Amino acid sequence: MRPKRRFTDEIVTMAHGAGGMASAALFDAVFAPALANPALDAREDGAVLDLPPGRVVVTTDSFVVRPRRFPGGSLGHLAVHGTINDLAAMGARPVALTVAFVLEEGLPIAELRELVADLAGSAAAAGVPVVAGDTKVVE
Repeated sequence: MRPKRRFTDEIVTMAHGAGGMASAALFDAVFAPALANPALDAREDGAVLDLPPGRVVVTTDSFVVRPRRFPGGSLGHLAVHGTINDLAAMGARPVALTVAFVLEEGLPIAELRELVADLAGSAAAAGVPVVAGDTKVVE
């Protein structure tokens, strides 16, 4: 296995969403440290989960807000709490989350780190791991 290169990118570029080396470097530098757990650490496109018996409720949610940080929270907090709320409204207990990031080209990596930290903190507080995700970049 090759050693990881030091991540020095300061902004999100189109390459970070293309699935190649830049995507892997972004994952290793920003997402993996904040969201580490066995399912996510497998670095697969999905997660294999052992679920409790009974019915399973699955949902997805998305948010586009400006500003990304607002009084009392951020896009990262909203992503977790909004999705968990959808499950709770159906009487379900959340056991895992997946996250899709659609990032703007030019987004400062420092801001992305803050939003991912907010997301990670909210997920940890709820006791719900982020087990899989995807990242795309738009102009």
